[in-house]
Amino acid sequence: MAYEYSDLIATIDDWAKQAVKMGWIDQQQAVSLTVEPESSASELFDHKNDRPLIVAFMGGTGVGKSSLLNKLSGRAIAKTGVERPTSREVTLYHHQSVSLKQLEDTFPLQNIQVSQHQEEANKQVVWVDMPDFDSTEEKNKDIVMQWLPYVDVLIYVVSPERYRDNKAWQLLLAEGASHAWLFVMNQWDRGEIVQYEDFKQQLAKAGFESPLIYKTICDEELILEEDELPVLLKTIESLASTNTVEQLEHRGQQIRRNTIQRRLKQCSQSLGNKAVFSALQNSKTPSWSNIKAQLEQGFEWPIKQLTVIHAKTINITQHDKIKLWDEWAQSRFNDYLDELILSVDQHGLPSTPLRTGLLKVRVKAEKHIQTQTELSCRKSLINPGHLVQRISLKIVNVCELVLPLIAMTVVGYQVFQGYYDSALTDQAFLGMDFAIHSALMVLISWLIPFFITKKMQPSLEKAAFKGLNQGLGVAMSMIEMDVKQVMTEYEKQHQLVSSALNDLIDRCEEQVAAEKPELGDQQLQRMLMPE
Repeated sequence: MAYEYSDLIATIDDWAKQAVKMGWIDQQQAVSLTVEPESSASELFDHKNDRPLIVAFMGGTGVGKSSLLNKLSGRAIAKTGVERPTSREVTLYHHQSVSLKQLEDTFPLQNIQVSQHQEEANKQVVWVDMPDFDSTEEKNKDIVMQWLPYVDVLIYVVSPERYRDNKAWQLLLAEGASHAWLFVMNQWDRGEIVQYEDFKQQLAKAGFESPLIYKTICDEELILEEDELPVLLKTIESLASTNTVEQLEHRGQQIRRNTIQRRLKQCSQSLGNKAVFSALQNSKTPSWSNIKAQLEQGFEWPIKQLTVIHAKTINITQHDKIKLWDEWAQSRFNDYLDELILSVDQHGLPSTPLRTGLLKVRVKAEKHIQTQTELSCRKSLINPGHLVQRISLKIVNVCELVLPLIAMTVVGYQVFQGYYDSALTDQAFLGMDFAIHSALMVLISWLIPFFITKKMQPSLEKAAFKGLNQGLGVAMSMIEMDVKQVMTEYEKQHQLVSSALNDLIDRCEEQVAAEKPELGDQQLQRMLMPE
């Protein structure tokens, strides 16, 4: 199961890095999913299967944590008094048979004071006196947080004057579900039952239904029946069993897995539901129709200007060049894309991947307009007019050549025939009327096709206008296809990222179910805050 947990953490880390790179989650979300390797007190001991119980004292300044440990041990092993607020040390008190070889690899030894004892009764308990959580030294808080994953039972020590300490209380609320807790109201000789009941109510608000609270007196000169320090010691001894240690360790693993599962589900909610894509598609279609109509209306004037220029020459100088896709068109198109991104945000989807994908579309739009309109205009100018018009022109061009030849052939034949007849019969040669009529016939046979050709000649301006509009239509379709392609890719990425995240959630749920600890001990149940 430990291997499965490590493999799950590594997979989550890889997914988070990829999701950040693609823009589906931000760095802050990735950090929340980054889980430190599973740590427990077992890592500090050579014999992990039969390790002692780690019990730590935690509380504010001046509540008597160190005095409490000293009284439990029977000697002064922990610093007390005015030294404590500036102390950065962690005091460990354990049986001499306990091996802590892994301690040097995990914690800086210069911040640890180690004391040993030979009492068999406390052989299975390692006592830890941690720095004051609310001291003037900020580093003390870091030391406490560093030790927390390795603690099985936390003894939360308060005094009648300081049982409402805010900093330690915030730590209790934040780390409550991760540990087993015992509560001590120390210096009880100065306390009142009202304070005890108020402290009990505060713990109930934090989630402890029946907390174990012990009233202790650390003044060695005072011996009162109300001192419950021996009862606290017996409680710790009863918990120092292999079964209890295993239950606490399993529960710690369960808490970590639940935390991971909860964070994964929160991340899944931030990705949004794939069902919104259909609603998103319906909402953007009218918007594109509007922006397309608006752009086409704005292109009417520059197209007319370009039509005149293209009709004169196909090679337009930079001075005469008029841009269809100007700042106004780019601004209108940017408004449409921004509206699309805003719509994605409103539907609860991450917009960063879409924003990134649309960057190329913003740049390519001008290129599409320029390339397609110029290409279509050139094609239209090469073959102006429609098909019937071009075929008719070819026929008329042939007639313009053939008809005059036929007319001249007829006239030539008449001249030859007239000359021949005149020679045989002494008749007069062809007269002036024949010459005039022949000239008119030849002229008309050429003039009619010529006139028709001139009248049927396609207008270059119309051809250029038609080509520019056709190219504009193609370019607008290409722009629309680019946007649709980005949206399709965005949806595919969303499905892949969400599917991978759901697989991680399922794996985490399986591990949570497999690691469900069974806590049969009622005393242990009272020490645990509900998850």
